[in-house]
Amino acid sequence: MQHDDKTTVRPDADREPVRAGDESSSFDWQERCAALEKKLKATQSDARELSTLRNRVLQLEIELAALRGSPSWRITAPMRSVVSAGNAARLAAATISRQVQSRGGVVPAAQYYLSVIRREGMRGVMARLRHLKSGAGFADGPPRDEVYHEWIERYDSITPEKREQVRKGIEVLARRPKFSLLVPAYNSNERFLREMIASVRDQIYSDWELCIADDASTDPRVREVLTEAAAGDSRIKLVFRETNGHISEASNSALELATGEYVVLLDHDDMIPPHALYMVALYIGRHPEGRMFYSDEDKLNEQGKRTTPYFKSDWNPQLFLTQNMFSHLGVFEMALVREAGGFRKGYEGSQDYDLALRCVEIAGDARVIHIPHVLYHWRIVPGSTAGSGSEKPYALIAAKRAIEDHLARGGIDAVVDQPYESLGIVRVRYGLGRHPLVSIVIPTRDGLALTKQCIDSVLAETLYREYEIIVVDNGSVKPETLAYFDEIASKKGIRVIRDDSPFNFSALNNRAVREAKGEFVCLLNNDIEVISPDWLNEMVGIAAQPGIGAVGACLWYPNDMLQHGGVLIGLGGVAGHMHHNMRRGLFGHFGRAVSMQNLSAVTAACLVVKKSVYEEVGGLNEELAVAFNDVDFCLRLVKAGYRNVWTPHAELYHHESATRGSDMDADKYQRFVGEVRWMEKEWHGWLENDPAYNPNLSLSGQARPFTLAFPPRLEQFE
Repeated sequence: MQHDDKTTVRPDADREPVRAGDESSSFDWQERCAALEKKLKATQSDARELSTLRNRVLQLEIELAALRGSPSWRITAPMRSVVSAGNAARLAAATISRQVQSRGGVVPAAQYYLSVIRREGMRGVMARLRHLKSGAGFADGPPRDEVYHEWIERYDSITPEKREQVRKGIEVLARRPKFSLLVPAYNSNERFLREMIASVRDQIYSDWELCIADDASTDPRVREVLTEAAAGDSRIKLVFRETNGHISEASNSALELATGEYVVLLDHDDMIPPHALYMVALYIGRHPEGRMFYSDEDKLNEQGKRTTPYFKSDWNPQLFLTQNMFSHLGVFEMALVREAGGFRKGYEGSQDYDLALRCVEIAGDARVIHIPHVLYHWRIVPGSTAGSGSEKPYALIAAKRAIEDHLARGGIDAVVDQPYESLGIVRVRYGLGRHPLVSIVIPTRDGLALTKQCIDSVLAETLYREYEIIVVDNGSVKPETLAYFDEIASKKGIRVIRDDSPFNFSALNNRAVREAKGEFVCLLNNDIEVISPDWLNEMVGIAAQPGIGAVGACLWYPNDMLQHGGVLIGLGGVAGHMHHNMRRGLFGHFGRAVSMQNLSAVTAACLVVKKSVYEEVGGLNEELAVAFNDVDFCLRLVKAGYRNVWTPHAELYHHESATRGSDMDADKYQRFVGEVRWMEKEWHGWLENDPAYNPNLSLSGQARPFTLAFPPRLEQFE
């Protein structure tokens, strides 16, 4: 709907233009500001209440631990085991029943379970059942340490036998590059410094050099420890700077010592596991095109125990602009670092982030390779960003500057904010030099209350003004609905298209898009309610960027539980919602619930895409009348070379399936099963390897997203 740029628009149904400066317009904005201030105060109150509740949870956990250590708890253990076994049996029976239904009979279900047993063995099957029972996931936070330690013992420990396995792997490597590990040091903790050096010397892969630059430490023990280490191993190189120049200059001093083919960044108090460099060499051989490599990571607590694993996605350019996901273990081709000019002074605290941004600009996104193994242990010490992103405010400021520089070098109009300082996460707001017309397509059949609520909320709450609304009436029969359509069809910028064909979500949208006048298309369910005024600015700003396919929004249930935080391929079978049912106010898995990011798919309940791109891939697949048409559409965009994006900053309410009903209704179930099987056949090979997820995380439909996989979908040295 097009308007003069000098007008604002009232949030009422007739949408008459109101000139800026009118008293009525001023009053509306004052009223809205007052309402927003009231909402802000309520949110702050909720935050304080949440903090109180978290403290109470901690207290209850302490009381529970004490109870479990009591004599009465041990005495009643046999009784609890019987009850637990009964619950496990019921859970297993329910799971088997679902498999029988979804796979069309007992025989296909039995074949499925036999394939699981062949692939994972009975230990894997039992681990799955224990995992379902415990629900040990970390969509809202990391797994409990005891769960993670069990996972480490099973799948990520280094035994003498595994060391021998790695040695044999090294012998058959086609290429054995030399690694230069760069370590800037300043007044290092002696124990941590020794442990860092020991972890490098313990590498099974031996082609490395450790380049340490001491940044004029005032503690004499640092020089003594370093000198002693260098005397014991000729691969350790030292430089003692005469003046303190902070971490960027110290890192450059270490870089000057380096002679390897690849640079590895390592902090003076962190550690790497014995197989780290071997895994990097292995992936360099597998990906000769790669110029930058990064791994998963975890942390070391005060007792030196591993905790808080971060299992990352494959290279995710949009997520990288919100957080430094590359950092640990970060490996760069030496020639690339030299070409980029090394570390820049003035970006201390985020000097590695700044370097990675500049290197990606040179190398390109396709040259950044993810190694899905924990190859870095980040020490949690007071004042370290391993504990909190807000521990070093200067690092956050430097990160913001580095991203701003990166965007400016690329000629991208954007503003960088820091809404979550405690997480170290930033937000990129893309500018709109112009406001292209957007065609908002809303299919519906009767459901007047929901449809009216949807359209009214778009008209009243949307700041973006250049749009048209296309209502696709799929056979409405109620007089009040038809009267409403007659009413809105008379308004400028709103069209009602009648389509009496059998319900087919894909076909309804495809027809509307063919008639759309907009440069961009927004697919919008009739049960959506706008709650963030800049939702369309946000989504169009992203969709207008080069190489972007579909852009999805953050959809909440009316009770403020998350409905859609992006789609994970393979979760629960075909696809599932990321962070589904997460409470509002939580951050999700390492901030991913509040981070803009590339995903394989987003929901068409609210989706923005260029019309030309929509048509290029053939629109929605009309073979998929109801389910998975949006997933299939998004995967075809990925196949065509586009990147899909989910943003948490376009927020809407989703009154899901209020008019259509559940896919599990008896009359719809067979159709749903047929669409599941179509997706499994069409996208075979894609459903277990979503690049936005991680093979160390579970795809089980009975577990929450970001739950540890027992076992992982790849071997330890794979």
